[in-house]
Amino acid sequence: MRIEIAEADITKERVDAIVNAANPTLLGGGGVDGAIHRAGGPAILAACRGLGGFNVGDAKATTAGDLPATHVIHIVGPYWTGGENGEPELLASCHVRSLEVAAELGCRTVAFPAISCGIFGYPADEAGPVAMRATAETLQRLPEIEVARFVFHGPSSNRVQQAFERALDELTRECPAPGLVAD
Repeated sequence: MRIEIAEADITKERVDAIVNAANPTLLGGGGVDGAIHRAGGPAILAACRGLGGFNVGDAKATTAGDLPATHVIHIVGPYWTGGENGEPELLASCHVRSLEVAAELGCRTVAFPAISCGIFGYPADEAGPVAMRATAETLQRLPEIEVARFVFHGPSSNRVQQAFERALDELTRECPAPGLVAD
């Protein structure tokens, strides 16, 4: 199993599933959500309408429409309110549930954005360790998923990417997992 970190456009990722950091309505929005809906075309919006909204930390899948991926796994991440209102647990749940849904779909490769680090205000230095630990632990029990790729793009991507890279480096130093390869 492998966790990769890269600067790239998630809408161009050739993976089995991309994760969409959506809003609770699933009907498109700004940031990653808007980019995925624009690039994927109307098929994604049509599929989302049939799902209804859902809770923070849960995940639901749709077609990827015109995207090179096969599936879009929609999650709603937590708004950052200081970290004392369950934000770390909810963010971890986003990663766990996304990978569980991906495994149910038979996916081997999944691309993630920096969930909640945009307009939801989650500090990258806080989100990185949560995302890396939840992903690594989930990959341990879902060996059918071979690659979890974290993709960063846009004006603040360098700072966020560096925070996630530090978190992954620290995780692999503190408790190296057999078979976990950080790229």
